[in-house]
Amino acid sequence: MKTRIGARSWAIPEGYIPAKSKGRGRALESRETACFLNACEQDAHVEIVILFVDRDPVGPYRITVPALCALHVRFHDLDDPAPIPRDTDFASIITSDVPIVVQHARFDSREDALALLSTVAFAETTAS
Repeated sequence: MKTRIGARSWAIPEGYIPAKSKGRGRALESRETACFLNACEQDAHVEIVILFVDRDPVGPYRITVPALCALHVRFHDLDDPAPIPRDTDFASIITSDVPIVVQHARFDSREDALALLSTVAFAETTAS
């Protein structure tokens, strides 16, 4: 597959990990997720920097998205260099050494009526 889709720089201005969940178990846990698609034939080395309203940025968090694969990363699973606090507004800047596609999703199970929000992140486009 010679397809190179995506971009190398992405931004998700909306971020919030609810501290509570009504659901039991990991499947029904409130969460904030970055969904990555790497359609390249080489692994994508991804860095995530988290920005806050009232404190210094944290990161980079480093992950690898294998070639020709998708990977979903829950922000509350990121803990190196520091856990991302819950009930705190944040944004994220994502960079990759190869083009990738990034989708943002939030699952909120704080209420009996479950809520799911999803959108494609903003990508910086540049001429190749």
